[in-house]
Amino acid sequence: MDYGLKGRNAIVTGTGRQGAMGHTIAKTLAAEGANVACVDVNYEGAQAIAEELSGMGVTAKAYNVDQSEYEQVKEGAAKILAEMGPVDILINNAALLRGGGRIQKTTVEDWKNLIRIDLDGPWYWIRELWDQMVERQYGRIVNISSIAGVQGGFGQANYSAAKAGVIALAKTAALEGARHGIVANTITLGVVDTSGGRILESEMFQRIVAQVAMRKMGEPIDVATLAAFLVSEQCKYITGQNIHVMGGLDLFTY
Repeated sequence: MDYGLKGRNAIVTGTGRQGAMGHTIAKTLAAEGANVACVDVNYEGAQAIAEELSGMGVTAKAYNVDQSEYEQVKEGAAKILAEMGPVDILINNAALLRGGGRIQKTTVEDWKNLIRIDLDGPWYWIRELWDQMVERQYGRIVNISSIAGVQGGFGQANYSAAKAGVIALAKTAALEGARHGIVANTITLGVVDTSGGRILESEMFQRIVAQVAMRKMGEPIDVATLAAFLVSEQCKYITGQNIHVMGGLDLFTY
């Protein structure tokens, strides 16, 4: 299927690590002909991925942005728009996966730091790209969330709250963008292996996999293919949805 992404400009945040989610999403979009702005605090990693994507025949550039800082997002978005042109697609993938301990043990600093990256950051990007999407009556936004955002996470009050927040943020963007050709959705993950199987050496992850109905972890490509559809021309009447990619981890199993 032709997703109609050829020549579209996309921003994928969190594209600084080989084999991780952002890399796979960016590569999948590039394979469909989209130009990609690879955004990460790891600039060298983002550069390597941008070079790889450029070899696929699309325009790809790396941008060093710490999305916990509004001014950096504002400047980064302006630079991307100036160098690559109007942005059609935003994938809010970048996040810090780290709990702060039980509620009463979480420090104020740990709470604020994670919320700034995982919730404030996605809002900053949407805010800075919104007007040009409205002006052109076109936009595709995908936020990446976690099962912790829908079921809570023991010792993860900050992470759970942030990931619940990005679901609500996408729904609000869907409502406000509905008459402007903007669709916004969330992909919510269970456990996805970005280590090539090495993560399963951990006893903790083996216990988690035992709770998955399919008895296996997801792979980044499972997420990337859905993301590609949600930002495609075909996805013009699906908006405000939270789609689970977790192999049945959210189902009752015994």
